[in-house]
Amino acid sequence: MKAIHRKALRDLWLMRGQAVAIALVIASGIAMLVMSQATLESLRDTRARLYADYRFSDLWASVKRAPEHVADRIAALPGVAEVETRVAAGAKLQVPGYGEPVEALVQSLPDSGEPRQNRLYLRAGRVLAPFAHGEVLVSDAFAQAHQLKPGDRLRATVYGRSQWFAIVGIAVSPEYLYQIKPGAMFPDYERYAIVWAHRRALGAALNMDGAFNQLTARLAPGANERNVIDAIDRELGRYGSRGAVGRMDQLSYRFLHEELKQLATMARLFPAIFLGVAAFLLNVVFKRLIGTQRDQVAILKAFGYSTAQVALHYGLIVTLICALGTAFGVALGAWLGTHLAGLYQLNFRFPFLDFTLGWPVVAVGAGVSLLAALAGTGRAVYSAAGEPVAQAMRPPAPERFRRTLFERLGLTHWLSQPTRIIWRQIERRPGKALLTVVGLALAGGIMMMARFQTGSINFMVDITYRLAQQHDISASFIEASPRRAADELRALPGVQRVEGMRTVAVRLRHENHGVLTSIDGLPAGGTLRRPIDTQLRRIALPPGGLVLGDYLAQRLHVGVGDRVWVEVLEGRQKHLQLPVVQLVQEYVGVQAYMDLDALNRALGDGDVISAVLMTVDSAAQKRVLHELDRRPRVAGADSRLAAVSAFYKTIAEMTGVFTWIAVLMGGVVNFGVVYNSARIALAERERELASLRVLGFTQAEVATILLGELALLVLVSIPLSFAAGYGLSWFLAQGLQSDLYRVPVVLPPSAFAFAALVTVVSAVLSSLAVYWRIRQLDMIGVLKTRE
Repeated sequence: MKAIHRKALRDLWLMRGQAVAIALVIASGIAMLVMSQATLESLRDTRARLYADYRFSDLWASVKRAPEHVADRIAALPGVAEVETRVAAGAKLQVPGYGEPVEALVQSLPDSGEPRQNRLYLRAGRVLAPFAHGEVLVSDAFAQAHQLKPGDRLRATVYGRSQWFAIVGIAVSPEYLYQIKPGAMFPDYERYAIVWAHRRALGAALNMDGAFNQLTARLAPGANERNVIDAIDRELGRYGSRGAVGRMDQLSYRFLHEELKQLATMARLFPAIFLGVAAFLLNVVFKRLIGTQRDQVAILKAFGYSTAQVALHYGLIVTLICALGTAFGVALGAWLGTHLAGLYQLNFRFPFLDFTLGWPVVAVGAGVSLLAALAGTGRAVYSAAGEPVAQAMRPPAPERFRRTLFERLGLTHWLSQPTRIIWRQIERRPGKALLTVVGLALAGGIMMMARFQTGSINFMVDITYRLAQQHDISASFIEASPRRAADELRALPGVQRVEGMRTVAVRLRHENHGVLTSIDGLPAGGTLRRPIDTQLRRIALPPGGLVLGDYLAQRLHVGVGDRVWVEVLEGRQKHLQLPVVQLVQEYVGVQAYMDLDALNRALGDGDVISAVLMTVDSAAQKRVLHELDRRPRVAGADSRLAAVSAFYKTIAEMTGVFTWIAVLMGGVVNFGVVYNSARIALAERERELASLRVLGFTQAEVATILLGELALLVLVSIPLSFAAGYGLSWFLAQGLQSDLYRVPVVLPPSAFAFAALVTVVSAVLSSLAVYWRIRQLDMIGVLKTRE
């Protein structure tokens, strides 16, 4: 080993504390990058493999009732490769030992053999025996929530007909990776299930012998999805079709797509911010660090080493530190990635997970960190090497004295001698002070960005589930019913108020923009559900026209006064052109609203409702839910509080882990910045501080001069970190907008306090470490001249 290499290792050992702190900053950025990208790529690869192996459909269509021979005509359409029909219906389940109502989607399987599309992955038990009666398969999420296993029994009620079934298997379908009830925003595995039964038995219960009410299709290579959907709609229009949809409008696929899209945004933005901040800090830290060793640079040149060799010497130190940080970051990122991907696997019910670690991603992270560190090192080395050797070996010339701002203002008699020294140091080196403040502000901003989702989620829940919605229970009917159905439910014991509403599935179009959504018809004078305007006020719906959510209006490129085409996907499937009369602010879903009477007039169906909203006594809520479950015309009932609970549970499972990992990484970066700033400041002023000790200053006074400067810079950085945190949070929120929800930037006071607290704690810990070194100052050694 060459002498210069041995020197590099000795220098690295002497600065081991700073090296570890710098390596941790690098490791945090790379771990965030590896964790995010590995999780994203693993989930994408797993989804692609699952959809291919289990023959996930490309198109879906639902009808009232269509004869089987219609499927042959659809199979002959250009672009259609394969068609399969089935029967499906909503059901109510009774699970022994569970006291609350459960809703389910019951879907048919062939009486013998496997379905050609959307094949099931069997987790436990066996498949249905050919032509067997009384056997079902249930979804794994529901089975896990109720601890069901093969051999258990449950009772299903379909259109008023009840029967006990034996569970023979637990299954996963590529259609229901995200097992969510239509109309809900988050899954509730305890109260919603997917059940599979034989086609003949289910068809008999629904009067579907020789007919179907659902159709799935796979497209031929190169087929145009939009053209095939239009052709299928023309064929099925006379049979009460609700409109064929592609994968992007299939509920589970869309939710999974949007979730992975948001994960991709976070995987892009979070690591970019972390690595960007780390790169900036490394550049500053190494520039200052090498600047403190200008005399060593000169000595190496005096011994005959070239400037390039000296630069390579310090480049070796930097590379070793970056290699240490990269290795630790990759290992930590891979470990965190497996756990984060496992959480996504559980939430989206992937039956298996192909975890992969992309080495190009690791190379990018390591390259960014190394280049930033080498840039800071190179500038400092070449700057020191540019001086004449004799000049560089001398201590730096004393700063030019000039009166500080406080002295010019005549305020010096208010300041102690150490305080005046602190102020002079900052004012005479404003560049270094500014870079330190910016670094501290960015580190604190990361802490705020990592926690902004907590305040945003609470705000979304308050607006959606507490301000806009104020009912306790919502109940939907199997089909549209006269408004007097609400009067019958009003008579139930414990019910305080009932309001009828109607939800109609539609496709809204404006020019070449289209969105599949629904119109909610709300009663005039109703109070249990009202849209919210941009001032967060509940509004009354105008007597005519559409009220659109702001995000839906953006999707359609419309404003107040524009007219949109409304394609009704149920009943007589009317095509209407309605004006947009108002925009409202919404953070969850994409809805349109109309006055209930105006909606019924436009559709020409009479005075009907499809659901009711109810307020009930808290003590009577379970009793009312059971009473609703007993009524055959009620398709299902939901508790608003249960929806809020499901919302928080899903958010906690998915974003909570990511957030706390980001908080931990941000804390490491924060400490690394503060500690290195303190250590470098000590190295830069070691001779000056020793001189003050010789002149009679006490250890406490010397520590006050150094640590007081750090404390002042930390205090200045805290309000700037608030601004940086808000800016980073806003930047992140812009990438999280989707049809599912829009994340507002709401930073609670706790986010500001937490960021400030972490910065202060980091400063205190760093000060303690530096104070110990101040006490160990070798005054004789430091004051020796190097001439």
